[in-house]
Amino acid sequence: MKKLAITTLALAGALCAGAAQAQVMIDMRAVTCADFLAMPPADAVLTSAWLSGWFNQKIGSTTIDLNGFAKNVESVSKWCASYPKETVMSGLQRAIAPK
Repeated sequence: MKKLAITTLALAGALCAGAAQAQVMIDMRAVTCADFLAMPPADAVLTSAWLSGWFNQKIGSTTIDLNGFAKNVESVSKWCASYPKETVMSGLQRAIAPK
């Protein structure tokens, strides 16, 4: 019984290690609008959430407006369609730059 428990834990550890290696790191400074628009929907949602958090931190906002989030994602997507070679971060930098 003890041997079975050790074998099971070893197998679980090996599977977890394999899953950890499957993680993807993205340098957000390098993501172009074309990259953003070509993302699978699940990746686009995660990326949009990260961008929203980054943007809100920059402007000092600590609230979440889910309707506003959806509108902002739509605005970024529209902007990106016009500027596919620009990075998404450069667009956000321009949006928060002092006028």
